Amino acid sequence: MIVGLSNPKKQYHNTRHNVGSWYIYSLAKYYSQNLKKEDKFFGFTSVGKIKSYYIRLLIPNIFMNINGHSIFKMASFYNLHLNEILIVHDDLELAPGTIKFKYSYGHNGHNGLRNIINTFNKKINFARFRIGIGRPKDRKKVAEFVLSKPIREEIILIQQSIENAIKQEFLIDYLII
Repeated sequence: MIVGLSNPKKQYHNTRHNVGSWYIYSLAKYYSQNLKKEDKFFGFTSVGKIKSYYIRLLIPNIFMNINGHSIFKMASFYNLHLNEILIVHDDLELAPGTIKFKYSYGHNGHNGLRNIINTFNKKINFARFRIGIGRPKDRKKVAEFVLSKPIREEIILIQQSIENAIKQEFLIDYLII
């Protein structure tokens, strides 16, 4: 399962905090999958064949700090463990357009990741795909920054990094191994 962390689509889709959902929308489009609203999972889901494997996609449509509930509901329904899920999220520590894969434990202050760890109640390593959004100059304005729209140049860098990651399929290779 691949999850793109997000806040509710209508209000926050174009914000920095929702770049995880941008990845899922692009991935679904690349593999000709349609995301549909699934109330029982509090989000948008899809399942499709990618490299001859069935992969489930999820974009929670609830607030970031409770995304773990959506993920846990779907994971429980399909009997998936946290270490079988790839979490795609925004990262303040990386410049816009920079992407990194990480397999470890911890949240580094990210409220969505913190909620996932608390909801699953597991201290285990899990896979994350971090998409850089940069950091505001004023460290006191992080919440305002992540909930705002990136400037045009940042959008281009972020979208290019997402497209390149999808075309290279290295995240898909990780899930299949």
